[in-house]
Amino acid sequence: MEIPHEATLLRIFIGESDRYEHRPLYEAIILKAREMHLAGATALRGPIGFGKSSRMHTSKILRLSMDLPMIIEIVDSEEKIQGFLPVLDGMITGGLVTMEKIRALHYRGAISGGVP
Repeated sequence: MEIPHEATLLRIFIGESDRYEHRPLYEAIILKAREMHLAGATALRGPIGFGKSSRMHTSKILRLSMDLPMIIEIVDSEEKIQGFLPVLDGMITGGLVTMEKIRALHYRGAISGGVP
């Protein structure tokens, strides 16, 4: 799969405990992006953060949170990202979604024996 040099980054901020159809929302979003053949998606867990409510979410031992911040980043052409937005809108009920233009410098699979 080729990704254009001028691409779009979709970034989704949600909570780790958010769910969609009996599975973690971050997992459901990644699987849907793959199903729709988007170029790439990654979920990242944040050790600390807060959102609109200003409630702190942290992984510190004394204040262990069961709802750590999650960020999902998806990269593809602007057209494919725009096509994904209505699907995403039906999946999330809260959080923050941002979109920005990026320049993709390198997008290749690993050489034999490696993980692409």
